Amino acid sequence: MAVVSLEKHQLYEHLPVEKKLHILVVDDHQLILTGTLDVLSREYPEANILKAQTAKETLDQLQSQPFDLIVMDLSISNQQGETAEIDTGIKLLQTLLKEYPDHNFMVQSSYVKALIRIKHEIDNHQAGFAIADKGLPESEMLMRVHLALHGATHTKDIKTGIELKPEWLGVLRLAVEESLTDKVIADRMYKSERAVRTYWTKIQDVLGVYPEDCKQSGKNMRIQTEVRSREEGLID
Repeated sequence: MAVVSLEKHQLYEHLPVEKKLHILVVDDHQLILTGTLDVLSREYPEANILKAQTAKETLDQLQSQPFDLIVMDLSISNQQGETAEIDTGIKLLQTLLKEYPDHNFMVQSSYVKALIRIKHEIDNHQAGFAIADKGLPESEMLMRVHLALHGATHTKDIKTGIELKPEWLGVLRLAVEESLTDKVIADRMYKSERAVRTYWTKIQDVLGVYPEDCKQSGKNMRIQTEVRSREEGLID
């Protein structure tokens, strides 16, 4: 998707002066949450900025009122007391993109590469969507907030070259996360073992893992595939 570059004064020109912004910040880490709230409060002193620390709190907040912007981390828990996981944030974002197609989003996370798993949904989102690594300077983070607020898209942090079809990703995750054999994976997915082996070759081709390279370096292809998958954010 194209990266939109706008000057800050241009962005403000499109916001009605009388409009009061409603922003929701989602992050399970209290220190980061407080810091983000402080930065946004200084940038938008008249805005109504609310917070949520779990997926459940996020959904509850959205049921109570609409928001002009949702700033969210990916590593969050379903509810208080549970472990924060990237997959929880990804699934929550999938739900939000589907249920709130007119809302603007900015994902602020240390795990932005994981968004490649739902790039199709992101590409099809009609409102603003920006990505900001937590290591970005404050000024750059705020510029991406401005872009998202105005319906622009900024997703250059997702590598467009690494994309797996859902069934390929399913094989990868069942093998790595559940340690299943190809036979069990085939049964789980209602596929033949031959189909599963074919999926492996597709996955390895996309990731650039080839037999001749692994043989030369003495590396196991499946292990190398797992390593590359983690590097690209396809699995946790």
